[in-house]
Amino acid sequence: MNKLQADYKQEILMLCNTVRTLIKEQRYEECKERISSAMQGYPHSPEPHNLMGIVLEKEDCHVDAMKHFRAAYALDPTYLPARHNLDHYATFFSKGACAYDESDCKTEATKNEYAIEYNERGIGRAIRRE
Repeated sequence: MNKLQADYKQEILMLCNTVRTLIKEQRYEECKERISSAMQGYPHSPEPHNLMGIVLEKEDCHVDAMKHFRAAYALDPTYLPARHNLDHYATFFSKGACAYDESDCKTEATKNEYAIEYNERGIGRAIRRE
């Protein structure tokens, strides 16, 4: 990892921690200002969109929050917090906590998260295990 990447990771980690603290204090406007600044500085980064989605959910702006979670996922489909938050907030009965960063995502192997189910003609489809 070069210096630029290390600086980016450090700045994003600091942003995640700051936003986490500000949300606990319900200082949503300050969160949005910091996140908007990060979006301008890192337009191709999924982290600011994920964080904005969390802030908007806390403000009960569900539709806008989902747009930001989808944007984060579209920017980087391997970014686990975006996928976690999409799964978490896209249900009627959310379970668990939101994911600010990778440390909030489950670390166990997800190799058995899906199973293949076959119909009577032998056509398989992937289903998510609960």
